[in-house]
Amino acid sequence: MIVRFSELHFPQDPATLYPHNPAGEWHLEIGFGDGRFWAAHHTLEPQANYLGVEISGVSLLKAERRARTSAPQAVLTKADALSLLRAVPPEGSLSRIYINFPDPWPKAGHLEHRLMRRVFFETAAGRLRAGGEIWITTDHEEYFEFALEEARATGRYAITETEPPQAALQTKYALKWRDLGLGARHARLRLELPGTVLHPDFRSLSQIPEDHMPHSVVQLPPAFEISSFEKRVARSASATVVLLEAFRSASRPAWTFLAHVEEEGLTQEVLINATEREQDVLVRLDRFGGPIVTPGVKRAVAAVTDYLEERGSRVLMRAY
Repeated sequence: MIVRFSELHFPQDPATLYPHNPAGEWHLEIGFGDGRFWAAHHTLEPQANYLGVEISGVSLLKAERRARTSAPQAVLTKADALSLLRAVPPEGSLSRIYINFPDPWPKAGHLEHRLMRRVFFETAAGRLRAGGEIWITTDHEEYFEFALEEARATGRYAITETEPPQAALQTKYALKWRDLGLGARHARLRLELPGTVLHPDFRSLSQIPEDHMPHSVVQLPPAFEISSFEKRVARSASATVVLLEAFRSASRPAWTFLAHVEEEGLTQEVLINATEREQDVLVRLDRFGGPIVTPGVKRAVAAVTDYLEERGSRVLMRAY
């Protein structure tokens, strides 16, 4: 079952997600790819409740198709992993976190993009029950050692290196590395010192009526077109917005802008439409993907409006 991130509660009572098994252990897989790991592993722990988070929409659909027959009670969502970990699981609610073959971000200067940094392990310590575990499997030696050092720095985990679970060796990347003659490292991090819990409060922001969605109204200059678009960055005190792409709709008189929004506790990618009407153009956040309407998302709508104004448009109204 696919659940939109914005449809979850912050924090989420697992019993409401799994009414058929409210007392079951709760397992989280980060970056489930096409869903092969849980499809194989859940047969060993059939009473566990499973939540999978993935940033790729294509992978989400592939995993959902696999789960229909192999693990029909699985709950899948598309979100930034650290954002979900911060916002969704209550204190001490998770029994296990699985991370299989994460992106190592190997280039110099990209370490801040890695998932398994100290901030992740500190956050996980507030979501795992005492004795809960993080299972890490990767082929990347340097990232493996880096992750364990980051975990040790928290002083919260007992770390045991062992053989990977067989299900982890059946994933797409595991099979790829096996065919190249490469092995995999595996560690289990047992939580011994639980951490503090802070949950960002998104509830009041996520339920926005249709007529209150962030928007503006502009008048475009004659013969307006976007022949090419360069990435733009807009910052505010609480958020960073990157306008990544702009493209013309093939089915209606509109342009769509893809925006990456980062703010404390949450990362989202949202669509903002600039739709032509009889006398003007409506610039408004698209509901596709169930975005949570935060100050950063409002800033993204403002960034599109500013871009159009710089291109000669006249802003008639701003409502964000």
